Amino acid sequence: MLKILHYINQFYGGIGGEEHAGHLPEMREGAVGPGTAFAAAFGADATITHTIICGDSYFGENLEEAKKTILEMVRGVKPDLFLAGPAFNAGRYGVACGTICDAVKEELGIPVLTGMYIENPGAEMFVDKMHIVSTKDSAVGMRDAVPKMAKLALKLARGENIGASIEEGYMPGYMRVNFFEEKRGSERAVDMLLAKMKKEPFTTEFPMPDFDRVEALPPVLDISKAKIALVTSGGIVPKGNPDRIEASSASKYGEYDIAGVDDLTEATYETAHGGYDPTYANVDSDRVLPVDVLREMENAGKIGSLHNKFYTTTGNGTAVKSSAAFAIEFAAKLKNDGVDAVILTST
Repeated sequence: MLKILHYINQFYGGIGGEEHAGHLPEMREGAVGPGTAFAAAFGADATITHTIICGDSYFGENLEEAKKTILEMVRGVKPDLFLAGPAFNAGRYGVACGTICDAVKEELGIPVLTGMYIENPGAEMFVDKMHIVSTKDSAVGMRDAVPKMAKLALKLARGENIGASIEEGYMPGYMRVNFFEEKRGSERAVDMLLAKMKKEPFTTEFPMPDFDRVEALPPVLDISKAKIALVTSGGIVPKGNPDRIEASSASKYGEYDIAGVDDLTEATYETAHGGYDPTYANVDSDRVLPVDVLREMENAGKIGSLHNKFYTTTGNGTAVKSSAAFAIEFAAKLKNDGVDAVILTST
């Protein structure tokens, strides 16, 4: 019987939610949480001998130490396959699943498999490094994800040939395999066109990316009378990060008052962002959030005023869905406060 080692976060491990996201890595015998569903799907072919549970925040904020600890656990078990998640659209969880799977595969040579929603930042980061089964965006899709992941996991653990992504259910991008089709490309294209014209179902062989298209608003006609607000994905926060905005895969944004503030000093502001060298941003946060320059322009009459609040989060690994939700929420606040234009800064 094949030995599977399963990795999950603190929530699926039954430890708790965000308040327990700092949970240190621990290993338990047998299946835990969603592992019981996988165990049923594996049947007599495989067993989950151990489960590793780690808090999402702990993993993201202590990356090297977390990887080292978990790799030692995996090394001691010597599983036939390392299974992580599924993470669905949970950004930090997805990044953790991808990161530890990549480490297990590269450093220990053990087959790995994880699953997540296509917009999870972990998918973008690791889709070219491993098999990632495409799932729905929430745990509602667990019943759909488990059998797909279990089937592919068994094939990977046995070292069997893996078929095309459309057949096996993993995201395209990890591997290319040459195979022969019964019909030539021109025939297949005509078949798809006819099906489309008849409004019959068909599957394209070349799916196009789906990008948001945002209509540009009219320009500000007189900037000298406009109220300007600052928004950043560079993670600038008051010293000490009072709202505990995550360094990666942020689950929240911050709203901070800068009334009367002319300069973001080293003693009062810093960055919470974990995706770039914070040295220069911590010395002078105006380099990311230019309060000092906007104050100078305000005093010189070049702009009407600088809004007395700024909004901030960390763009590092943060899901598109989460970012859009943040923006919808604070955009309404900016509109209600009479803001005419926004300067959005990144890293």
